Amino acid sequence: MAKIGYFLSCEQNGPKELIDQAKRAEAAGFESLWISDHFHPWNDEQGQSPFVWGVIGALSEATSLPVTTGVTCPTMRIHPAIIAQAAATAAVQLDGRFVLGVGSGEALNEHILGDPWPSVGVRLEMLEEAIDVIRILHEGKEISHHGLHYEVQEARIYTLPEQPVPIYVSGFGPQAAEFAGRIGDGFCTVTPDAELVKTFRSSGGGDKPVQAGTKVSWDRDADVALDAAHRLWANDMLPGQLAQTLPRPKDFADAMTLVPREKMGESVATGPNPDDHAKQIREYVEAGVDEVFVQQMGPDTEGFFASFERDVLPQLRS
Repeated sequence: MAKIGYFLSCEQNGPKELIDQAKRAEAAGFESLWISDHFHPWNDEQGQSPFVWGVIGALSEATSLPVTTGVTCPTMRIHPAIIAQAAATAAVQLDGRFVLGVGSGEALNEHILGDPWPSVGVRLEMLEEAIDVIRILHEGKEISHHGLHYEVQEARIYTLPEQPVPIYVSGFGPQAAEFAGRIGDGFCTVTPDAELVKTFRSSGGGDKPVQAGTKVSWDRDADVALDAAHRLWANDMLPGQLAQTLPRPKDFADAMTLVPREKMGESVATGPNPDDHAKQIREYVEAGVDEVFVQQMGPDTEGFFASFERDVLPQLRS
């Protein structure tokens, strides 16, 4: 049976709110946590973007749930050697209940130091080398690495968990799913796409874990729920490569004006009906996802957790 976790949105919540949501999620019966890793929110309406590694340290003291970054880009904004140290510390703090989810990033977060934004092929090449650097450093020896994209000089990580940190690789298309199957310890995605899951498994993923994040907007008033989803997260409906290439939150806000309000309602569960929310999550389970993480987009988090504890999670587990 698939596990149901809660998706902590760093784009929409401050650090204290994230910790409060994590506690509520555990009390409501969610089994694990996903947490996004951004420098910017997608748009100014979302309004937050705390440093994820500080939040993870606090999570380790606030809950007993496993945590996955959904996802970290270890290629440009932060050097992979520093991500290796951060991930190792997080795994120690969480007593081994930590997974490093990684991806090739978006210009929104990765352009901030003035680096040029490479093509998809180059970004995947950088990601593969970054994963190699992280894995080598997690062996605990002093290493030097002279690669195509990264240089590491006589570095050693001293604070390490008992087992190497699993690295799950994200992917939203066949090329990335194949890449994840070849080098990942698991796969992260955001769509209930059975073909993507099959591509991951047939490309070397086998029976490794598949995680997916999804969003809902719970509210007693269906119109309020739909308004919140459209105002805050219409960026999820943008087509093509826009999510990877637009550089500023205000650019996403401009592009979001092209997304009709009703399109959000067709794509995500909005309102109070528990069957609608359960149906959306089941689509991921039926696509072969092992662990589904649910994010609440609307403002009524208390109502969301009460409804999921009482009406949604029990029917998914029955």
